[in-house]
Formats: sequence, structure tokens, C-alpha cells
Amino acid sequence: MAIHPTTLIDSKAEIDPSVEIGPFCVIGPNVKIGAGSIIKSHVVINGHTTIGRNNEIYQFASVGEANQDKKYKGEPTQLIIGDNNVIRENATIHRGTIQDNGVTVIGNHNLFMASTHVGHDCIVGDHNIMANFAALAGHVRVGDHVILGGYTGVHQFCQVNSFSMCGMGSMVAKDVPRYVMVSGSPAKAHGMNFEGMRRRGVPAEIIRALRTAYKTVYLKGLTLEAALQELEKEGVFGIPEVADFTLSIRQSKRGIVR
Repeated sequence: MAIHPTTLIDSKAEIDPSVEIGPFCVIGPNVKIGAGSIIKSHVVINGHTTIGRNNEIYQFASVGEANQDKKYKGEPTQLIIGDNNVIRENATIHRGTIQDNGVTVIGNHNLFMASTHVGHDCIVGDHNIMANFAALAGHVRVGDHVILGGYTGVHQFCQVNSFSMCGMGSMVAKDVPRYVMVSGSPAKAHGMNFEGMRRRGVPAEIIRALRTAYKTVYLKGLTLEAALQELEKEGVFGIPEVADFTLSIRQSKRGIVR
């Protein structure tokens, strides 16, 4: 284990021998860090925090600190981080509250750029990118392969579904359906992430079906229920990607970005 002598590590912390920790870090007593992870300088990791394998945490990040919810009274809530994540400078990721499930969860292969924030009780999936100063309020759910542009803010309890994209400076106060691109303050829908689909090799016929589904929901002036009924009549629900898109709408509790 390569640990700089200026770093303070509580004797109760569990750190794999392969972990590298730079100067002036502080690691609390209930922290667990998995194999191959690299902690740069001036990083603080606190609370009941479990960090998986091969993560990189850059200088001045604060990971697993007490959340900013005024109801929090010091309960032993958790932060769980998966594998192969990159957490850049000044990022903050807070542990959960007992008012929710008591845990903030980060998946695998995510990039949190400088000064990003993940609030208490958030659940973030895999392969997501949060650009500089993007922030998630408490209880937010983020799927997989989501891009949040710089300075994007997501309101508490919102869901940002998989393969969606939020443009720079978006203020998201409603749920973002799967595949949809949004931008603005407040955020509004601006099509689907078709270019991203092409890069991932999504067949042209599926993209055409999703284009039809988007037009039906967003451009025909129908109520949401009427739009979903029309899609059902057109038979595109039989395509899994369209079914996923419509399911992300039906499951929305806050309503979707229109």
C-alpha cells in the first residue's frame, strides 16, 4: 500500500493493500476502499462509505460526508460507490438519510467532472457523465449512459432516464424520459439522442420507430395519455426500445419534461 506520510487514516478503516493514497488526505473509521483505487491529495472520505475497485478520486473531493438535509441528525447512513469511477477535483458526494433508504448509490464507470455534486439518497447508474458544476439534489435517480452538461441542476425526486442528455445549464424540474434530449431553464425537450444511438450501433429501423414515438408524444399536441394510446394502436410498443421510452413516461411521478 502506497500511503503518503501526511495522510491521516483511522485505524478502523478497511483499505486494500493495492490502494494508493496521496498527501494530506483524511480517511474516516467506517470507510472501505477496494483494490486498485487511487486517492490523490487533499481528499476527505468520511461516514459509512464503501468504495469499490479501480476508482480515481482527485484532489479536494469530499466523499461520504454528512448530507445537507436539515432533518439529518447524524444517523449512520451510507454511501456505496461501485467500480471504475472517476471523481474529479472539488466534487462532493453525500451519504443518505433515514427519510429515504438511508443510502446514496453510485454505479460503475461514471465520470464526475470538477465541482459536481451528488446529493443525499441519489441513485446513479453506470457509464454516466456529469460535466463541471452539474448537481443532483436529494433523492434523484439517474439511469445509465446519461450526459449532464455543465451547470445542469436536477430538482429533488426527479428521474433522468437512461440514454438521455441534458444540455449545458439545464434546470431540470421534471422527469426526463429515456433517450430524450433537454435543455433550457426550465428544461424543455429538444428531440432524442439519435446521434448517440447511431454511435452505439442502434439499427436504423429502431431509430425510425423512436422518432415516430417522439413526434407522437411531443409534437402532435395530444395529451400524454392520448399519445401513448396512439402509439399502442400503431404497434410500436412491440419494439423494446419504444417500450422502454413509453415505460419511462408511464412510471413518472413528477411528470415529464415537455
